[in-house]
Formats: sequence, C-alpha cells, structure tokens
Amino acid sequence: MAILDAFADVGRFRALRRDIHAHPELGFEEHRTSDLVAGMLAEWGIEVHRGIAGTGVVGVLRGRRPNNGRTIGLRADMDALPLQEVNQFAHRSTQAGKMHACGHDGHTTMLLAAAWHLAQRPDFAGTVHFIFQPAEEMGKAGARKMIDEGLFERFPCEAVFGLHNFNVGSVGSFALNPGALMASSNTYRITVRGRGTHASMPHTGLDPVGAVLEIAQALRSLVARTIPSTERALLAVTQIQGSDAPNVIPDEAWVGGTVRTFSVEAIDKIEARLRRLAEHIAQANECTAEVMFRRASPPVVNHPAEAAFAAAVMREIVGDAMVEDALPGVMAAEDFAHMLMARPGCYAFLGNGDGDHRLDGHGPGPCILHNTSFDFNDDIIPVGASYFVRLAERWLAR
Repeated sequence: MAILDAFADVGRFRALRRDIHAHPELGFEEHRTSDLVAGMLAEWGIEVHRGIAGTGVVGVLRGRRPNNGRTIGLRADMDALPLQEVNQFAHRSTQAGKMHACGHDGHTTMLLAAAWHLAQRPDFAGTVHFIFQPAEEMGKAGARKMIDEGLFERFPCEAVFGLHNFNVGSVGSFALNPGALMASSNTYRITVRGRGTHASMPHTGLDPVGAVLEIAQALRSLVARTIPSTERALLAVTQIQGSDAPNVIPDEAWVGGTVRTFSVEAIDKIEARLRRLAEHIAQANECTAEVMFRRASPPVVNHPAEAAFAAAVMREIVGDAMVEDALPGVMAAEDFAHMLMARPGCYAFLGNGDGDHRLDGHGPGPCILHNTSFDFNDDIIPVGASYFVRLAERWLAR
C-alpha cells in the first residue's frame, strides 16, 4: 500500500475517532462534534464556515501555488444513530440510546486527517472544500439542506467525493462502480378509511382491515408487474395496523413499508401504480384510501468520468487487486445522492473488515452497519485519509 508517510502513526487520529465514538450525537444535534471539527480546522489554519444546515461545517483550504480556478469537495457525515450500544470497551457510547453504529465517527476522522495533512503541505493550486455534513441518517437529508442553504454557491465544487466504510472485500480495499451504487430510499403508508363496527356484526360496517390486507397482498407482486426483470427494485411491506381491540372493526387501518430502486424513473412507476392499486382496492371494498409516499433519498448515481478518476487514485493507494470498480449496486441508501445530483462526483466503499479488529468487550452481534455491536476499524483511517489527500492533489493538478 502507498499510504502517505504522515499517517504511518495512526495514534493521534485513532484517539480522535474513539473520542467521537464515545460522544455520539443525532442528526442536526451534532454540536460537540461540530465544535471539535471547527476547532481543529481553525487550529491548522483552514478557513472555517459554520451554521450550514445548522451544525454543518465547511473548511476551505487554498493552495500556495497561483490559483488555477480548480475546486474539489470532500465530504464526511457526522451524525449517529438512535441505538443503544452493547459494546463495553472503553470508548463505548456515553450517551444512552445513541451510538455511532454506521462509522460516521471514522468518516469524520478520515476527512479531518486529510485536512490536517493538506494544511501542512498546501503545495497545490486551487481550492479544497472539506464538507462535514450533519443528519445523514434516518432520512433527515442533511445533504439536501446544505445544498438548499447554498452549499455549492458559497463553496463552488467542480466535483464532490465521499467514502463510506462497508463490509465489502478485505480491510482497506475499495469498491465502487461508474453508475448506480446505492438505491433510493422511499417510504409509503396507505391509510384505508371505512366505517367501524362490532366484529360480530361486520355487515353493519365497512371493513378497512380487509381492504388493507388485500392491498398488502397486491403490493407483494407490484414490482414484478411494474419494473422490467432486467432492472432491480424492491418493495417491502413492513407495517400493518388495524384495531387496538380483537372484537372491533376500526374506522381505519393502514399498511406501510419501504421502496428501493436504482433510478428515479422506477420510483415514478412504482409510486403511480401503488396509488392506483390502493385507490381501486379500497373502492372495491366501499372504502377510501389516502397514500403517503415519501422520497427520502434518490439513488446514489456516480458519474462515470469521476468514478474512473477516483478508481485510478484508489489503485495508486492500495494497488489494483484491492479495487473493485464494477460493484453491483447495493439496496442501502445514502443522502450523498443529493450532492451527486447537484454536482459531478463519486461515492465509494472502503472495507471495514469482519470485526476481528474490535477490542475485548465488544457486543455479541456482527460488525455490520446499524448493529449495536459495530465499531469502526481504526486501521483504515490512513487508507481513507491518503485517498482523500491524493484525490485532491491529483484533481487540482489536472
């Protein structure tokens, strides 16, 4: 591996990552983390801008060479999840019901490490924007809020890049593709309204529960009847609610779940058919249906030229064998999608391993994202930081 010499001793940034892990904050509440990030950037002489999407931070670093007008954006997310950590090692969460179970503590640390290195050696032309984003989790769309508040107008980026740890490949390996890397995230709820009555006299009411059950059954085959078999999409029924009592037919009932696709066109088709299906089945049961369809995040679609550029930098860092540049898209979602809709760029995965890195006292669960036994692998901090540094240097030198 061609890890930069400055990151050979990972001790300083390992301690930083574990400090962030021990103090998790939920979306738009990342006050301590934001303070920490801003303070370190300022200490290193990087221009700091705060308050973008509330707790978002952007660091601006201009190279010492004559300005060539080139710009690049490097992004990390800062928020944690509303989970109770079961790990018992020293850097476990100190906040009840909050946990860095997705590795954002590591993402923030890798980008800070890259900012530190570039600030010590700004031997480049152009400008690097270090984007520390709040509220990626739970559909809060912190990326969208930063963009709406003028992120790319205030901090122009020719292209924007991000990384996410993932249990793909070996530790420190990269994976990406030149197209749809991650799925869209959408939720739906169909509420059917009828006329409640006693369960012993169903003929006196209009049963919304029966209609909801018919809708749920029809939803299970909706994707197959809507999306060509050559494409990938998913619709899951995960929630059904009727009466609170076993002998009552309620006035209303509902069914809900999630939809994942790799294109906006597929979302459009599925939503349209879901609405028609709900309306017609409800009508056949002499009920009415109200549909809530929320598009939390579009698919993460990499731009081919930027993906190829990123893959070349990855190979420079870890070698050909450690880079998978044709990874099939995964059904997980990420709101970096909004940034890729606003600017060219590339998102990629960095192998976190299978959990062998975890300290004694870790929980009994697997070391996978959104698991209460998860912990970020500090050994990949130098890999991700070196990638961000070389990415900025190579991009600005083009």
